[in-house]
Amino acid sequence: MTALLYNVSVPGNTAAQLQASDSPFNLSAAGQDALGSGESLAPLCTLCCCGYVNRTLAVVFMVTLAFAIVFGNVVTLTVFVQTRQSRTPQGYLKVSLAIADMMVGVLVVPFCVYTEISLMLTSSPPSWYQGSSTFLDNSSSLGGLVSTWQPCLLIGPVFAGCTFVSISTIFLMTLERSVAILRPLHKDVLVTRRRTLLLILLSWSASFLLALAPLIFSRNFILEYNECSRMCNYTPLMFGSQLPPDAYILLLFPAFDFTLLGGTLAVNIVSFTSIRRYSQKRKLLSEGSLSDGAGGGGGGGCSHRPSFSDIKAAKTISILTFAFTASFSPIAVFVLGNVVGYTWCNFSFFAFWILAGNSCCNVIIYSVRDHRFRKGLKLLFQRDHSPPTCG
Repeated sequence: MTALLYNVSVPGNTAAQLQASDSPFNLSAAGQDALGSGESLAPLCTLCCCGYVNRTLAVVFMVTLAFAIVFGNVVTLTVFVQTRQSRTPQGYLKVSLAIADMMVGVLVVPFCVYTEISLMLTSSPPSWYQGSSTFLDNSSSLGGLVSTWQPCLLIGPVFAGCTFVSISTIFLMTLERSVAILRPLHKDVLVTRRRTLLLILLSWSASFLLALAPLIFSRNFILEYNECSRMCNYTPLMFGSQLPPDAYILLLFPAFDFTLLGGTLAVNIVSFTSIRRYSQKRKLLSEGSLSDGAGGGGGGGCSHRPSFSDIKAAKTISILTFAFTASFSPIAVFVLGNVVGYTWCNFSFFAFWILAGNSCCNVIIYSVRDHRFRKGLKLLFQRDHSPPTCG
């Protein structure tokens, strides 16, 4: 998810004095020209974070993470595609989640690796890096900015969009399991493959539209590679020492995620309350504590009981929700802090890359919790090594 970082660009010929005490700004080249050669500001990225050794360790971590994300999600996609039992609405949702995660490992992380290696091996940064923009008058029809092709215009929205796809898909998976638990006799009617595919398409469209919202609905943001987070982030065009008046548009990102996470939590509470009641009733029936009449009534309820696989799947999805919430929370704190004026350079790296690391967690959760996935995984790796049968 892209966020607001003070990698500041100053529009026009504003000779603004930016305060470097509470929030030291790291100016792009255009911003430094606007201030004049005599102005020097404390850099955001300190030696402990941007030194040669630190960058080397960061690159090693990124390469390892990219391999883990791609390998894990390719295995996940292969298992779900080749396992006939996985061709269900829940299976389609898991495929959607795996594709979103794999896009992070194929596009976002490798781009960051390339940029970091370029900064380490060359004396000058890439031509598009931060100061590649030429500023014009702020009242122009182009929003005061003409720039060459900026790869972050692709990479930034991809990371943000895939993050939104992940949480919306987890929300849809929770709804699908809640229907299977609360209305098991109606789940095949309510949750169909066609409806599931339509919801997946809607999820992807809405997620990437939201990821582009700061560029669509405002002219006061650009996307640049930030040396603190080592990712492509939304950068505000500063007006003097003030953030643009519509800087709060970035609060749409945590608002969207926490709304869906809250909805997921509420649905899980309802589902697990039903599971708990059913488990208590089954325990009483096994102990003979219910009368025949009550048992008859309970028997009617038991005929509508959720299956064991539905209950276990609901628990697995709740673990996915917890893992995503834990990885997203640092980003939410970081975005809120930046909007109100705080700058946390060192923290930004950990916040963004903890979220990126979540893209390789799902296959681990499936391997531990989903017996069908484990079975498909076993068949996948043993297919070429099975001994010939004797006729």
